[in-house]
Amino acid sequence: MSEPLDVLAVMAHPDDAELLCGGTLTKCADRGQRVGVLDLTAGEMGSRGSPTVRAREAEAAARIMGLSLRRCVGLPDSRLENTEQSRLALVTHLRELRPTIVVTHWKVGRHRDHRIASELVRDACFLSALRKLDAAGEPFRPLKLVYATAFREDADPPTVVVDITQTLERKLAAIDAYASQFDGASQAGEVFPGGDRPLLDQVRAKSAHYGSLIRREYGEPFLFDEVMEVDTLQELVVSTF
Repeated sequence: MSEPLDVLAVMAHPDDAELLCGGTLTKCADRGQRVGVLDLTAGEMGSRGSPTVRAREAEAAARIMGLSLRRCVGLPDSRLENTEQSRLALVTHLRELRPTIVVTHWKVGRHRDHRIASELVRDACFLSALRKLDAAGEPFRPLKLVYATAFREDADPPTVVVDITQTLERKLAAIDAYASQFDGASQAGEVFPGGDRPLLDQVRAKSAHYGSLIRREYGEPFLFDEVMEVDTLQELVVSTF
């Protein structure tokens, strides 16, 4: 069994992790944490590129972010469904990788796969601990499921924003590694177009907005279903004024 992961992003397509939480994944890796990405599909239905090209781009992006692991589950792109078969496929990876934190899509998305991936990941994280489940590996359940809400206008205010000021440029470089998808693009995934503004400029602008919420230069937003605990009020560091 491989060493457990500290953080695992489970996303519908190659490049989703980079767009939604690439700065945070890079920051975690820089701090010595074992960080991985599971792409549920190979993105084979994309209008540009091919699964082979996208796989090479995903590996290049993984190196930029310093990931310990990147895999593709091999579920069908644009036909992702929360079925018993797909849940068991994901459970097998969760039981092997044993991540403490799982990050996935917000519950609503422009692409149907994003919405379904969110539900699929949540269900698989719960089922993974059931001893009688007919899936390979020892029962295991992650500590926390985290939703990456970047670019979603319909999401609730974030529970936390991670300061990615020191890793934004590598996030942008990881996104830029997907030349087949984003060369000349002004929108992608959950990123709505900002007129003719290039995609990387759009991502930088949104990251600056999220950073402003915590009085930092750049940030990435996340939402949890649970209320968060602090030991004392002295841990509340974002200024009111």
